[in-house]
Amino acid sequence: MHIGVLALQGGYQAHIDCLNKLGVFCSLVRDRRAMTTSDALIIPGGESSVLIKLLKKQQLWTSLIDYNKPILGICAGAILLAKTVLSPTQDSLGRISICATRNAYGRQLASQVVKGQCIIRNLAMEMVFIRAPQFTLLENADIKVLAKYHNQIVAVQENNVIAASFHPELSQDNFLHRYFVQQVACSTAKPLN
Repeated sequence: MHIGVLALQGGYQAHIDCLNKLGVFCSLVRDRRAMTTSDALIIPGGESSVLIKLLKKQQLWTSLIDYNKPILGICAGAILLAKTVLSPTQDSLGRISICATRNAYGRQLASQVVKGQCIIRNLAMEMVFIRAPQFTLLENADIKVLAKYHNQIVAVQENNVIAASFHPELSQDNFLHRYFVQQVACSTAKPLN
């Protein structure tokens, strides 16, 4: 298994560190070749409008639209994956049936570490919110809710795409990364003859 971490801007090193702790082979993605050779991709947090400019400049935008392998989008990465983006509107990859409202949990000074609810394991989970987006499910979306904070949806999965508004790479709890790795393992498993 080989997980690529988009490394154009934002907190990509923390994801590399997290994957290294889990013993998963990973690499930095800065071009199309690195993207296409990966089995999955993490799009880290950062500034979504800056990420869009850099992706287009590096000619990765179209490659990401066509990338049909598992993707984990964190904060700004989740905004890029959303079908709709508000506050303000901007381009997106349209990969997951959510509306992402930018900075809904406050600006940089409102950053916080909280305990939310991990739905898929029914336990409390540490969540780090930094200028986080709020998610709204779009009508008729076949989405699995992975986590909530104060009854607000903060992590979702649709097919092989996962989006989280918080930063699991900054938490002591690496559950979301482990869950993503399990999803990647299932998608890359070779059938037995």
